[in-house]
Amino acid sequence: MRLQDTLTGTLVELPPPPEPIGMYVCGPTVYQRAHIGNARPFVVFMWLARWLRARGHDVRLVHNITDVNDKIYEAAPGHSAELAVEATRWYLEDTAAFGLGLPDSQPLATETMPEIIELIEQLLASGHAYAVDGDVYYRVGRFESYGALSGQRPDQVEEQEPNPAKEDPRDFALWKATKEGDDTSWEAPWGVGRPGWHIECSAMAASELGPEFWIHGGGLDLVFPHHENERAQSLAAGHPFARIWMHNGMLRFTGEKMSKSLGNVATIREVIDEWGAETALVFFLSGHWRKPIDFSQETMASARAQAETLRNALRGESRATGDWQALVDALEDDFNTPAALALVHEWARVGALDELRRALDVFGLVGLAAAEPAPDALVELAERRVQAREAKDFAEADRLRAEIEAAGWEVRDTSGAPYFQLVPRAA
Repeated sequence: MRLQDTLTGTLVELPPPPEPIGMYVCGPTVYQRAHIGNARPFVVFMWLARWLRARGHDVRLVHNITDVNDKIYEAAPGHSAELAVEATRWYLEDTAAFGLGLPDSQPLATETMPEIIELIEQLLASGHAYAVDGDVYYRVGRFESYGALSGQRPDQVEEQEPNPAKEDPRDFALWKATKEGDDTSWEAPWGVGRPGWHIECSAMAASELGPEFWIHGGGLDLVFPHHENERAQSLAAGHPFARIWMHNGMLRFTGEKMSKSLGNVATIREVIDEWGAETALVFFLSGHWRKPIDFSQETMASARAQAETLRNALRGESRATGDWQALVDALEDDFNTPAALALVHEWARVGALDELRRALDVFGLVGLAAAEPAPDALVELAERRVQAREAKDFAEADRLRAEIEAAGWEVRDTSGAPYFQLVPRAA
């Protein structure tokens, strides 16, 4: 299998099975409900892990959660720890709703503090870092290949975190001394405080996967400064770190990156409630992981229509044989899911249902094969949920949805009567 590497700009070949494949994927900073764009790296790399396992690899997928960060402190002054716990729960619930399972590990920065402090100590001892008034900074000038991942010359890099006490404006924080309003902090040899964002991931990756692993993933917006700084820290500490850097393209709302400031953010929960997990997965399948993908009512309606086409095909009888090797070729060539989706539709058209079901299983879409009607008791719960939403009793609506999901079904909101659809949840 060949995958595009951001650092070299080339396709890098993975070793043949059963070579173990370690994958570290940067997860969310938990200060609000995650938007649908945050789901793209989760879905893409869960799919990649499922495919590599199907091909015979021993895969360990680590998807961290950043629960110590300036954004959390700013969002909930004095209550950042409580917000981080709640937002972490939201994220775990929302991503589980895709029906893809969970990563092998989802470490928290708060649970990795000894490893973070130890890594900073190593960088201080080697001269790659220095302490100033309780803060600790990384010396960018000591790392010759800084900027290689993001395609910048070292002298092009602008100041990341302004502080007149720094030796070099380009230097970035490994540790931040406790400031007024900070409600969580940790003891360290150089003073009480909290880690910087970048060192958290370097420490979590090494703790979970060792000093070297195959794939480091995340959104394209993380190339600089986050991943550039991760790479500099880890290599300076003597860790070979990632062999392949994979960066998925951004999700755009009618052509623009979704952002809170633009007011065009739809959360994962809202999208799954309105469109259903299968529609969301088909939507993500339609775009190559390295390219931007547009989110809109039109693109989601198209994905829903495609999902229904596949569901209808599975209700028929198998009458043809598909070329499974064609799917292998598409996915082994830089994990080309749009090509795979085209094959899936071709198999649906000709009735190659064995291959169709096998492919849908890779992408967590086996629920499309279920066509049985919902039990009357669940229909009644769904009707009560509609009434609760109309009465703006959202706590009761959430409770009823959870009861339906516990029974193995998914309730989806629709624009017309009866204002819901019930489908079996993917295993």
